[in-house]
Amino acid sequence: MDTRRLMLLAVFLFSLFMLWDSWQRTQHPPVNTQKVAAQETTDKHGAVSADIPKADGNLRAVGGSGADAADISEAGEPQTQAESVFVETDLVRAEISARGGDIVWLGLKRYRAGGDANQDSATNAGENAAEKHEELFALFSDTHSYSAQSGLIGAQTGAELPNHKTMLTPLPGKRALSDGEDTLEVRLAAPERGGIRATKVYTFHRGSYLVDVAWEIENESGAPLEADAYFQLQRDGKAPEGDSVMLSTFTGAAVYTDAEKYQKNTFDDIAKGKAKFMKNAADGWLAVVQHYFVAAWAPESGVKREFFMRRLSEARDRNGIFSAGVILPVERIESGKTGGIRAPLFAGPQEQAALKAVAPGLDLVVDYGWLHIIAAPIFWLLGFFNRLLGNWGWSIVALTVLIKLCFYPLSAASYRSMARMRLLTPKLTQIKERCADDRMKMNQEMMRLYQTEKINPLGGCLPILVQIPVFIALYWVLLSAVEMRGAPWAFWIHDLSASDPYYVLPTVMMISMFAQTRLNPTPTDPIQAKMMLIMPLVFGVLFFFFPAGLVLYWVVNNLLSIAQQWQINRLLEAGGGGKPSGK
Repeated sequence: MDTRRLMLLAVFLFSLFMLWDSWQRTQHPPVNTQKVAAQETTDKHGAVSADIPKADGNLRAVGGSGADAADISEAGEPQTQAESVFVETDLVRAEISARGGDIVWLGLKRYRAGGDANQDSATNAGENAAEKHEELFALFSDTHSYSAQSGLIGAQTGAELPNHKTMLTPLPGKRALSDGEDTLEVRLAAPERGGIRATKVYTFHRGSYLVDVAWEIENESGAPLEADAYFQLQRDGKAPEGDSVMLSTFTGAAVYTDAEKYQKNTFDDIAKGKAKFMKNAADGWLAVVQHYFVAAWAPESGVKREFFMRRLSEARDRNGIFSAGVILPVERIESGKTGGIRAPLFAGPQEQAALKAVAPGLDLVVDYGWLHIIAAPIFWLLGFFNRLLGNWGWSIVALTVLIKLCFYPLSAASYRSMARMRLLTPKLTQIKERCADDRMKMNQEMMRLYQTEKINPLGGCLPILVQIPVFIALYWVLLSAVEMRGAPWAFWIHDLSASDPYYVLPTVMMISMFAQTRLNPTPTDPIQAKMMLIMPLVFGVLFFFFPAGLVLYWVVNNLLSIAQQWQINRLLEAGGGGKPSGK
């Protein structure tokens, strides 16, 4: 098998593997789980009322307070849409519900729904513009259920602490970030119960998707208050819109700690009770990850914490409702004193520079698959070229040229081998015709010819195999990097992360593949020769659905390969360097 067929076969098998893996994930039958207990009422979105986390009893011991966290009385009423506070900064628009002070809707102003980048959305004020924003949180959507929640849980008798079902009162204050201001604070007060007054405080920052979420607590109960705070993300199990069989990425919950590093679990893993993550730690963060975007609770290091993931209901239209979060101990508050707890919430695009600044390891949520060690440097190089050229498409072209230069010695050896094989094709055909009835003798004659001409028929395999991981890694970079979402190149290509709308690049790729087959040795087997003509068509159809940026890389690589191989063929034929000896 010559190197060209080996390369095509490897990429073809990789494509089939991706199709099968994605089909398995998207078509997996629903998981049978235990029915929700009869006393748990279900709200309109399928989330049960008993969705308030409970510490496992170890948290307060490791936290140093010496008391176990107990469960709290639960509101049995179904969750409904309550009064809301609408907040706007330079990057986000948010809706905060008075019920629990949850963030029930979050729109990202620089990203439009459907995949188009929107860098000038500041001019699109009003509700109509908000509808076009990419929605990260959307609790009351007809097709989506996703919100950020937090509350307090405590063991003290008579202390009814507010949770994400408690009705809060929005306090007066600004709701939009004004010019010249760097922060915007939104406060919601919980009803006083048992001498405990708690206020939920959101602090939004200019130029950042990081929101500080805090509880301020005044203790006038006459006794010390020992409590925990939980910060959770509640989401349905559906993959985000836009994921398809060919473009399927990880959707689920992830935990990072210094001890265990990055651990991710799909919603299916959580539903089956097979989620694996470090539950108790003194550092780390928890996130819910989807294509291009992430929401993560990132408490300060040095504070003991307990992570949790669980399925709350079996709402089959959304693959169930899930909760994932972290429980933190609140420092003991003596009577007459004030205390509190805070946890930063990152909710936005997976921009790697911003993620690294939030918490160690948070940039790992960018899903590069199993070739992360290769994909990460490739993205860095793309970013470097983009800073020079100001265009991600031309950055891909520059990266392709650089990769081609790096592999030039290997590819040159491969093309020389194919050129010599091409010159030997007539003799190989004669051997096959002469020894058609004796396959063993035919193989012996062919091997003798290779030895005489000092040609290794597999000499070009290794260079091609070395380049395949680079191709696969670039595929994941273009698929997963939010920087590519809506990034234009030129002409009709307005989004490098989407397929070519007019199929021009896949067509050019097919033509270039046909041209390469003309430069390769013609297989002596007629069936193999026909397969070599069919393969460009097969790959062309597959590439119709690939990101335009990846097809651009492949086209440029093919054109450079054609030029290199043509030049090598010309030199060998003109100089006789590859001419058979005639022995």
